[in-house]
Amino acid sequence: MMAPMRTALPVPKVAIRSVGVDISGALNLVGSLVKYLSPAFLFPAAIAVLYGESPLPFLAGGAATAAFGVLLEAVTEGKERIGAREGYLVISLIWLLVALFGALPYLLAEPQLSRPVDAVFESMSGFSTTGASVLVDIPGASKSMLMWRQFTQWIGGVGIIVLFLVVLPRLRIGGRQALFKTEMPGPELPLAATIRQTARRFLYLYVGITALETLVLAALGWTGIDPRMTLFNAVAHAFTTVATAGFSPEARSLEPFAPATQWVVIVFMLIAGTNFALLYAGIVRRHVRVLARDDEVRIGLVLVAAASFIVVVDLMSRDVLEGGAALRHGIFNTVSMATTTGFASADWNAWPSVCALVLFGLTLIGASAGSTSGSVKLIRHIVIGKMLRREIDHTIHPEVVAPLRVNGVAVDERALRAIIVFVFLYLGVCAAGAVALLVDSGLRGIELTAFQSLAASASVLGGAGPALGFAGPMGSFEPFSDVSTVVLTMLMYLGRLEIVPVIVLFTASHWRA
Repeated sequence: MMAPMRTALPVPKVAIRSVGVDISGALNLVGSLVKYLSPAFLFPAAIAVLYGESPLPFLAGGAATAAFGVLLEAVTEGKERIGAREGYLVISLIWLLVALFGALPYLLAEPQLSRPVDAVFESMSGFSTTGASVLVDIPGASKSMLMWRQFTQWIGGVGIIVLFLVVLPRLRIGGRQALFKTEMPGPELPLAATIRQTARRFLYLYVGITALETLVLAALGWTGIDPRMTLFNAVAHAFTTVATAGFSPEARSLEPFAPATQWVVIVFMLIAGTNFALLYAGIVRRHVRVLARDDEVRIGLVLVAAASFIVVVDLMSRDVLEGGAALRHGIFNTVSMATTTGFASADWNAWPSVCALVLFGLTLIGASAGSTSGSVKLIRHIVIGKMLRREIDHTIHPEVVAPLRVNGVAVDERALRAIIVFVFLYLGVCAAGAVALLVDSGLRGIELTAFQSLAASASVLGGAGPALGFAGPMGSFEPFSDVSTVVLTMLMYLGRLEIVPVIVLFTASHWRA
């Protein structure tokens, strides 16, 4: 007799729906996206094999990530029907889970990050493209672990481009719906479909810029212009430049490298700090005039030039640096902080206070929206400046009705209110974080001034990385207590998601129909 055929039992689906939010659909999409992170662990595993190191920490991390994503997707359903309301939950969970799974290799194989609080901090700093670190001996880490740090920032940069140009405008976060014209599909399409279609468009550009910088940097090493720039260093720094991220496999960032390398990185930091929708139009579609006419690009370049001038003059007038060195280091570190990259070509922590004030002032402004940079974004400051100008004009001529325009396009009044609310919310979170750091450090006997606590809060919230004092560009965040480290991690998380998507989840109205 033939044995009866066995039929596979169907995987039970979990259909969870709040009154107004399709939780099952949101979790289904989260599982689908998380599993796609697992192949990323193969790259550092290959680096480990190349350098004779163990690939097991990365293979284990990738397997755990894949298993979680596949299981979550299997037991839920409905990702094709989610909309804007579920989008808040999706992006909040994705960034948190990616940081948690990204911390697994650190926990398994890096002694300096053996504690969960430190491993998650380093991972969140990577995927949020912040660049703050709790490592005290960077060269002491393995080559594969160093490359994983760099790669997490590159991956985070891809996610940020999709988040800023596709997801947040649809969710009406911080007035973004009125500030971007990215030719994305209309609102009748599911959010997941929009992400897939648009992400592919910008991924090619992102990869192309990364490859170009890698080639240029590697050529400096091959030609002997910068013997320290090996292929490993070229790839590592290209990853974190295009992501405006700031991690480096070197203990003193870009300081040990040749001046030519630093000038090349300056150029690519400026490129990475530009709206990728504009770069796509200018480079791929060859509409170069779009870049030249953009308010944010023009004002941003003027702002960077003015700030660089102040820093260079201050360095030279105080005999800190001279001539070409003052020019190069002044421009490099100004561009680095303006784009929230966080690289350093010198220890500006020891520079005059005027320089520190200018650099951290730039951190609170940020570069172009739609780029991989962090902070408030320059476009919002431009809009607020135009609003102030309009109010002054209305005071003089009350009868005049003049719509506010950005790049010749009128901005909706609801978007203007959203921008003002976001900026106040951002500054409030930054201040609250600074107070928490200052109080906790005072209770634990950690030397931290009020300005240093504000710098640390602003730096991690804005994704810049280095702060002042022991957390300066050549220092580490390791002296902070566990409580402060958790606060800093949450600031990175909130800043990268622009605060609102996370806060919305704690409001009762979001969950109601």
